Amino acid sequence: MDRFHAMRVFTRIVELGGFAKAADSLQLPRASVTIVIKQLEAHLGVQLLQRTTRQVSPTLDGAAYYQRCVGLLADLEEVETQFSSTRQNPRGTLRVDMPSGIGQLIVIPALAQFTERYPHIELEIGLNDRPVDLIREGVDCVLRAGLPLDDSLVARPLALMDQLTCASPGYLQAHGTPLTIEALEGHRMVEYFSTTSGKRYGLEFERGDRIWPVDLPRRISVNSAAGYLAACTAGYGLVQVPYYHARAHLCEGHLCEVLRDCPPPGLPLTALYPPHRQLSQRVRVFVDWLVTLCARPDSGLQRPA
Repeated sequence: MDRFHAMRVFTRIVELGGFAKAADSLQLPRASVTIVIKQLEAHLGVQLLQRTTRQVSPTLDGAAYYQRCVGLLADLEEVETQFSSTRQNPRGTLRVDMPSGIGQLIVIPALAQFTERYPHIELEIGLNDRPVDLIREGVDCVLRAGLPLDDSLVARPLALMDQLTCASPGYLQAHGTPLTIEALEGHRMVEYFSTTSGKRYGLEFERGDRIWPVDLPRRISVNSAAGYLAACTAGYGLVQVPYYHARAHLCEGHLCEVLRDCPPPGLPLTALYPPHRQLSQRVRVFVDWLVTLCARPDSGLQRPA
């Protein structure tokens, strides 16, 4: 029995919560995964996993063994990286997740620079507005807008994205263009809400060294970035969005910026990955590339001066 292989199989089962998902993730026959775990449990003389008709979870011994496996496998990858050609030419599959707008408008258009430099890395890119569970869903790295909420993950700041306040030309024609924060009385907004936390977001404005929250009446609330912008272009009220997301709509005349002198606060963009992945050369080179991409003046994350 290849014990390192068995450890990889076992950790994927714990992280994904099932034999079938682990087999698919590792591209192994499902029967092979079952055999490997039976051999591993027999070798150790303990039961590692509790199996029910609905889920698979580690026993107490399995949870302790999982923690040791994660550390050992990370150390193994680091040793192999230090003493092999993969240090300069990392290879393998890298699973990343990011908001759909950032992926479609910022990362993927520039991705040829990365894939040409690292031709042996195969990327699997998930485009989601929902937070993913990196461990359970087998994701190596995520990009998230806003302040990081999970202290168990390693956070690498990428950029502070400019935001702006927008409305459709039709909405402004019907309701007038506000020139001050005080003039927002009588206006409406589109509300954004999170399906995971239930939090609802109003408007915020920077004036001097203060942030002014403003909550306006709304007729529609949405839980996706694309839907949020679509509701704005349809005339349902004011929104606040990152510059990159509104840029094309502004150029095409579908949106108009208002209250430019009192912009919303900047929105942090961060790369997050599990602690046991910080030794992965694939993760390192991808995050380093993201840092370089986000620092470019033409990245689209900051508005032109």
